[in-house]
Amino acid sequence: MAGRFLQNALRMLDAVFPTAQNKPEHQRTGQVGEEIAYFHLRKLGYIIVARNYRARNKSGEIDLIGWDSGTLVFVEVKTRTTRTVKPAEAAVDREKRKAIARVAREYLRRVEGAPATRFDIVSIYCERKQQPDITLFRSAFPLT
Repeated sequence: MAGRFLQNALRMLDAVFPTAQNKPEHQRTGQVGEEIAYFHLRKLGYIIVARNYRARNKSGEIDLIGWDSGTLVFVEVKTRTTRTVKPAEAAVDREKRKAIARVAREYLRRVEGAPATRFDIVSIYCERKQQPDITLFRSAFPLT
């Protein structure tokens, strides 16, 4: 119930501060997907500690960072409105994985100790007012 309350509160804030209206459609779709992924991962027991974490030099971003039990997880969210092109998770190619790993290493320098880490991908399809189709790919790629 608290999750639904928080979702509604975030939607009301978005309505009051309509910054998303100025964004291109694909960015609004991505933002919606990240919100869906956030609540989905919380339902699965993840403790999210950062959203849209940016590297200091602005060289990259990680959508979500959270703990899954004792593992620090870096999550990339890919959202699509159609399945007509390649699968959403396929957009996390070699270059994207390198960029995420680079930002993750920067984040890890701020974390005490050496926690176990993992990279997950959340693939979301939001098609025609249906419930979103969410797939979590745990351990999608290694830290390179």
